[in-house]
Amino acid sequence: MTVVVGTAGHIDHGKTTLLRALTGIDADRLPEERRRGMTIDVGYAHLRLDDGTVIDFVDVPGHDRLVGNMLVGAGEIDAAMLVVAADDGPRAQTLEHLALLDALGVRPSLGVVTKVDAVPPERVAAVIQEVRAMLGPAVPVVGASGVTGAGLDDLRTVLTAIAARHGRQARPPSLAIDRIFTVKGRGAVVTGSLRGGPLDRGDSLRLVPGKSEVRVREVQVHGAAVDRVDDGGRVALNLAAIAAEDLHRGQVLTADLEVIATDRLLVAFATASVPADRSRWRLHLGTAARDAAVGRSGRDALPGHGIVRTAEQVAARSGDRFLLRRSGGDPVGGVILDVAPPRGISRRRQTVARVAPLATGLPEARLELHGAVARGGSVALAGDVAALAEVAARESVAAGAAPLTAVRAEVARAVRRAVTLRRDEAAAAAVGVVDRLLASGALVRDGDTLRPPGTIPAGPDPDALAAMDRLVAALDLPAPPSLADAARAAGCAPAGVRTLERAGRIVVLEPDLAYAMSTYQRLAATALAMARSEPLTPAAFRDATGTSRKYVMAILEDLDRRALLRRTPDGHVPGPMAPPS
Repeated sequence: MTVVVGTAGHIDHGKTTLLRALTGIDADRLPEERRRGMTIDVGYAHLRLDDGTVIDFVDVPGHDRLVGNMLVGAGEIDAAMLVVAADDGPRAQTLEHLALLDALGVRPSLGVVTKVDAVPPERVAAVIQEVRAMLGPAVPVVGASGVTGAGLDDLRTVLTAIAARHGRQARPPSLAIDRIFTVKGRGAVVTGSLRGGPLDRGDSLRLVPGKSEVRVREVQVHGAAVDRVDDGGRVALNLAAIAAEDLHRGQVLTADLEVIATDRLLVAFATASVPADRSRWRLHLGTAARDAAVGRSGRDALPGHGIVRTAEQVAARSGDRFLLRRSGGDPVGGVILDVAPPRGISRRRQTVARVAPLATGLPEARLELHGAVARGGSVALAGDVAALAEVAARESVAAGAAPLTAVRAEVARAVRRAVTLRRDEAAAAAVGVVDRLLASGALVRDGDTLRPPGTIPAGPDPDALAAMDRLVAALDLPAPPSLADAARAAGCAPAGVRTLERAGRIVVLEPDLAYAMSTYQRLAATALAMARSEPLTPAAFRDATGTSRKYVMAILEDLDRRALLRRTPDGHVPGPMAPPS
């Protein structure tokens, strides 16, 4: 198992030195960082514990001008480690980092007082007490030195206990990109903290935001190539068929269909202070940082909630934590409730009673908010919308029978008056509503018409009856015209053709070949009589009926299917279902 732990704390309080002593890895990866002695961008190191658990450390910059970079690392961590130097004690940046972590919903899991070799023991004890008072009695605080190694064993023990409390996320793999570079001869490489899994070499992932699907050519964990990553942590992915310049920090590589590109988020604020309407902020989400504005007026004026609109699309998933930050103000954190909030007429449904249950993550809560949710070609309706649609269906046949298409159209219109759906989505919803009413017996179907239960089907239209009679007469020939031509000449609609076939007045042998039942029966009787005397050949049957091979073969094949005839090498003979002579 791998757990991602982020550092936090004031500049020059020894975070990077502590990690170097603990892991043997220098998290300052940039030459400028090593030259200046301060972390400028996010750095990484890892530690394998005695029980096999791996701790991936995210070393964030402590300088106040680099808080944006600090949040790149903090957005993708499982736990936080607050570092305070024994000589300085808690400072302004210490408190700011704590506030940022709190807004992100990440409480420090331990505190480390560093540089214990540089001050008297009583000073160490005093700072430990200060840090314990900041973090609370349930959070362990240890003293350590990155120079002498003092306290590192105690630190490993606490880290082991922290790792045991974190389990694997049961979701498809997602990786928020925090670094991009190119390896000569291999192409684009990205790094990030993997969430969910497993992820295999050769897998394809969606790039969000973006329209690309990319293939993972190679997976590396701590510099070694692996075929599979099961339990998350820090990984590097070599990607095929995409250039490094087409990638940027903040994008997400994912197999999770719940992750989408969006510029509009319905959120619940988790901090005491709530942004004002139309206020402008910097949104930090995962490894992304985007300009954003908060909407809290009209339908969006819900206590503790709001709409965050971003200047550029971000990759988001319901349940993700976010942070809003701007100069001169306290950070505001919260959780995303809906990555595609209601639009249009569905916004009328946006009430506290419907928005608050989104925090449960249950699909039913989102359906209740939107009123209708389309997915995979089907459309689910909330209970009140479904009831309204059923009323529309019943009312459309209240005066008697109505065409099926007209009933569905009326239901679709009623649904679109209540919720926001495209026309095709509303049509799909209407099909489902009518089918459910038919299955329950609330409506009765007669061919292409619907009627209320308990009513007598309306008699056929006299003109339609006359057209059907004309069609039967036109097909009462050994060599009838094509069914389409005959129906057109008779003025018989497709529904009339189906009615004649169901009533047994015509026999349709092929899509465009049909006989009047009386003619078919005469031809079948002729074929049976001839087959009883000797095997019947198509040529003999053609001569006997005065038709052509086209008609003869259609009749003989139909009689074979019915087992009235049986085909042999010499010709057709009576079949097992043939009546006795």
